[in-house]
Amino acid sequence: MKTEPSIVIHEMTMVMANMSLVCHDPRSKINKLIWYHGNPLKSPTALLLLQLSAISLVSQLIDVGLKPLGQSSIVSQIFSGMVFGPSLLGHKGLVTSKLFPTRGAMLIETMATFGLMFFLFGVSVRMDLTSMVRPGKQAMTIGFSVFFFTTLTAGLSAFFFARYVAKETSLKESLFLIAESQTLTGFPVIACLLTELNMLNTNIGRLALSSAMFCDLLGISLTAVALAVMGNKGGGTLRPAMAILSSVALVVGIVFIVKPAILWALNRAPKDKPLSETFIRSIFLLVLVIGLLSETIGQHYVFGPLVLGLVVPDGAPLGVALISKTEALTSLVFYPTYLSISGLRTNIFKVGAQASWIVSSVVILSCTAKLAAVMAPAMYGDYMPVREAFVLGLIMNAKGIVELNLYNLWKESKVLSDEEFALSVLSVIVVTAIVTPLIKYLYDPSWQYTAIKRSTIQHAKREADLRILVGIHNDDNVPAIVNLLEVSHASEESKIAVIAIVLVELVGRATPVLVAHQPYGSLQTSTTSTSQIINALRQYEDQNEGFVAVQSFTSISPYVTMHNDICRVGVDKRATIVIVPFHKQWAIDGSIGSVNRAIQGMNINILDSAPCSVGILVDRGILRGSMPFASTGRPLYHVAVIYIGGADDAESLAYGARMAQSESVDLTVVRFLLFGAENTKERKLETDLIDEYRQANAGNERFVVVEEVVRDGLALSASIKEMVDCFDLILVGRNHQPSPLITALGEWCECPELGIIGDMLASPDLRCTSSVLVIQQQRMGTGKLMQHSIGTDRNQLLIHDVPLDEPERGSWRITMDRSSIDRTVV
Repeated sequence: MKTEPSIVIHEMTMVMANMSLVCHDPRSKINKLIWYHGNPLKSPTALLLLQLSAISLVSQLIDVGLKPLGQSSIVSQIFSGMVFGPSLLGHKGLVTSKLFPTRGAMLIETMATFGLMFFLFGVSVRMDLTSMVRPGKQAMTIGFSVFFFTTLTAGLSAFFFARYVAKETSLKESLFLIAESQTLTGFPVIACLLTELNMLNTNIGRLALSSAMFCDLLGISLTAVALAVMGNKGGGTLRPAMAILSSVALVVGIVFIVKPAILWALNRAPKDKPLSETFIRSIFLLVLVIGLLSETIGQHYVFGPLVLGLVVPDGAPLGVALISKTEALTSLVFYPTYLSISGLRTNIFKVGAQASWIVSSVVILSCTAKLAAVMAPAMYGDYMPVREAFVLGLIMNAKGIVELNLYNLWKESKVLSDEEFALSVLSVIVVTAIVTPLIKYLYDPSWQYTAIKRSTIQHAKREADLRILVGIHNDDNVPAIVNLLEVSHASEESKIAVIAIVLVELVGRATPVLVAHQPYGSLQTSTTSTSQIINALRQYEDQNEGFVAVQSFTSISPYVTMHNDICRVGVDKRATIVIVPFHKQWAIDGSIGSVNRAIQGMNINILDSAPCSVGILVDRGILRGSMPFASTGRPLYHVAVIYIGGADDAESLAYGARMAQSESVDLTVVRFLLFGAENTKERKLETDLIDEYRQANAGNERFVVVEEVVRDGLALSASIKEMVDCFDLILVGRNHQPSPLITALGEWCECPELGIIGDMLASPDLRCTSSVLVIQQQRMGTGKLMQHSIGTDRNQLLIHDVPLDEPERGSWRITMDRSSIDRTVV
């Protein structure tokens, strides 16, 4: 008997009006193996992985193309979804049916929204609740002005343009919602934008964060009420009232029950150990439960987790632990996926001309009103310059995940049609695409640190105080820093003012903090690393009472913007030189113990932006110790200055000459001369400068000048390697005047922030115990290295304390070449 082959239908899709119904047979067995001519995309897991891969790849490609135009990553991530959506490749349905079929939409959207809940929970954990409830006066004024003035303007503009909308369209009702959404100033959006622009701890960035936090407090409250009313419309006045009361009850329960329970458990946790995995899992379970409660009472599922994150203590240990567990997955996978889904849902072919100009007019008026609402109190209250106030207004106009989350919610609730949703998403893209490059063009954080006066050791008066700003990352940096301060020679004639900044990476919180510690008082009893560092500096101050003053700060910020705090304090305290540790630390056996590339990036930013001279301290060998060298009873501390020529070498020479004033320090200035360049103008000027320092140190037998003639870079390198073990500390300039001696050596430079010679001295291949201080003289406003002023007139030189005709006694000058040594007493 012959039978006809039967056709088995596993899935059927029906489209009715704006709805798609997918019927799937759960008993069917799908062949998804390619070896049996199956389709792997029939598997939900394979389909999800392909969707995530495609979205990520296209997003990265678009981001590479838009970065030169100054665009934010949020624009590229939304565009990546639009590429696969009905606005581009999915317009004919071919790509959509294969790569983003209706049956797979639920899975990727559920995953993205689930991840969004944890992303916003992490954002709220970083937020400082105190800054929201008790912001500064200026931040509160700007927050109030933005919220109420923008709300009023947006409402009036929607009311005005609503009469131009046809009665049969839904835009007449949704226009007011779109207008009022322009009032939102999402803190997560502002924080992400400032982080991307490296403006997180600038003055404008701090003010924008505080204002956005306070504005968010008002916005979250209003949104919660609106959602309660919208979710219970048609049920009379009792149900909306009950929804609002239940939302208030949820907040009260989180604040007065959940928060004390978390603090109680946190206080019982061991102080010297990381938090247990059980504790962390309990917090994540609490996020899920509170999200469920939010949905149950008619609120959005992120409402409860958002409030929970606000009451969780930010920073270490809990905030840091929570962020470290979720940061990578939520920020790099879930967050971009949610943005892409918003673009995937956008269909620009649904947009009509009439709706376009109406919504565009409302958005433009609302953004203009918000800009004015920011600029007016900013300029009036704190006399902020117009340019900076305008930039602050642009920052507050930024849009992103908060607005998109609201638009997606309204679309799912059928409040927004496809046309209105597309216009709303396009408004986010257009505003962000305009605001971000404008901010980059109008504001450069380094402008506020541009030097207009000389702030160097070389050009300072001899009796002036030496103001040293030191950056300290951890306890290991303290001995080397204190030893360097000891040899800097604090005296009655020239005291030392130390400005110490403890540098802490910002983790587990969103708002950077710069804390000024009390300059006086007893030692701190806390066992934290910061307290121990501050105590060590206070002990150094006590041992040099009357000659040294120490003021301590703590900067908590990302490494990528930490240089802003250092430069800001340097300007305020009129620092002469900034000294920061090298990003590599040496172990006891001479090998490299640890490397931190983020610190290297911070050091490079300091070199580019500092308002004074900069020194990078390579702590290796003799400077590492538990006690300052002056307390060990050593007779002399051997310091060398490598002098080739240039402004940076002149600054190193000036610092070394100051050290030579100490009776515990002997200084050797090793000057390298190029063979055959005896009669050049540059050599004469450099000789005049060194002679002036020798005259200033007349009678000081611990000041020695050694001149060595070399023929090329190889001879220079060999000579330096021979001398390094003779000294405890070597000072060298970062850059030198153009010379054939260093041109060839630049090919092997691994760390450009140290310069060619500094990189050679810090190389692990150079087995020595000498520490190195690489110095860059202050850059002036042009952004190029300032050249030291050495004129042909001897009266224009730096030091005038010694008469030019006074005979020199006791200082040494040694001239060397590779074949003979001529040593004479000058």
